[in-house]
Amino acid sequence: MSPTRPPVDPPGDDTLDLRVDDLVALLDGDLLDSVAAWSPADTPAGSFRLEPVRLERDLPLITGWMNDPAVAAFWELAGPDTVTAEHVLAQLEGDGRSVPCLGVLDGTPMSYFEIYRADLDPIARYYPALPHDTGIHLLIGGVTDRGRGVGTTLLRAVADLVLDHRPRCTRVVAEPDIRNTPSVSAFLSGGFRYAAEVDLPDKRAALMIRDRALRHVL
Repeated sequence: MSPTRPPVDPPGDDTLDLRVDDLVALLDGDLLDSVAAWSPADTPAGSFRLEPVRLERDLPLITGWMNDPAVAAFWELAGPDTVTAEHVLAQLEGDGRSVPCLGVLDGTPMSYFEIYRADLDPIARYYPALPHDTGIHLLIGGVTDRGRGVGTTLLRAVADLVLDHRPRCTRVVAEPDIRNTPSVSAFLSGGFRYAAEVDLPDKRAALMIRDRALRHVL
């Protein structure tokens, strides 16, 4: 499955103002409710967990994925490892609005996720954001894991992890490129609904939403 695009702007740049509860969380260094401590999820594909990126360990792997033509077509981060490092460091050295993670399936890193506060991201200027909306960006690293439903399984699992561990979050959102039909299809199959088309500065996106109230219905 082709991945979604990274955030519209680097995390921490031109983002929305923090609310009082967010300021408290920022002082505690935790705008996303401790992603590193989230429990694993049992999925039809195996045991899955999110592991925050450690650049010194994970950069070669993520760079290799970013240089896959199917990934580069939408992430636009192909090139030397410095390109990937700059993108990931903007999050690691930011204030915690976005957490880059490896998706680890049965002990094997096989995907890359960015879990981010959509309500504090520039994307919130392009749709009616709600407090604590949480966004997902995804790429599947291995070619053998694409096109056989793994992306759908992981999207559902990660959305459930967000809703389980972020009680103030009522919606999980995503904004894949409207041209990325495999990605849009995977979100739909993963329990997201197609909410709107949104013109972002760098793409026309499909706004996908998974509502807490509908998580056991879709």
